[in-house]
Amino acid sequence: MENASLAERLETLLAPVAEEHGLELVAVETAGGAGHPIVRVFLDREGGIGLDVVAQASTWVSDTLEAADPIEGAYTLEVSSPGIDRPLRKLQDYERFMGQVAVVKTRPIDGRSSFTGRIAGVSDESIEIDADDEIVAIPLTVIKKAHLKGEVDFGIGDRE
Repeated sequence: MENASLAERLETLLAPVAEEHGLELVAVETAGGAGHPIVRVFLDREGGIGLDVVAQASTWVSDTLEAADPIEGAYTLEVSSPGIDRPLRKLQDYERFMGQVAVVKTRPIDGRSSFTGRIAGVSDESIEIDADDEIVAIPLTVIKKAHLKGEVDFGIGDRE
């Protein structure tokens, strides 16, 4: 795993620990310069996670990283839920969020590389998005990035 990115190495390290705590490791992102990197760890579970879970997770994530020492020098650790724009990275993510609206960025498919619509289907090799009243089959191999399109209902307009 020498050629793996730092984020990939951290995911491999943290995923089983997250599972032990009843959580799913959604993603690890790294940012910042070599002088002071930022490590962002996104965790979730069915029903979502609250601030108390994030606070507890910050402790065991920090302890795990300190014990393995995969990052030279100082770094900033940020632990949070993935939020309403949750990334979709695995086939199971698309299955879990079937029927919800997603934004999917791809390599060009018939001249188009961005699709927004409801996740309408999932197979071993592709997903189906209901985009603009048309079902579009998107092979998993062409997806560059995808996330749920967070929709917040503040109840405005629902009042009589």
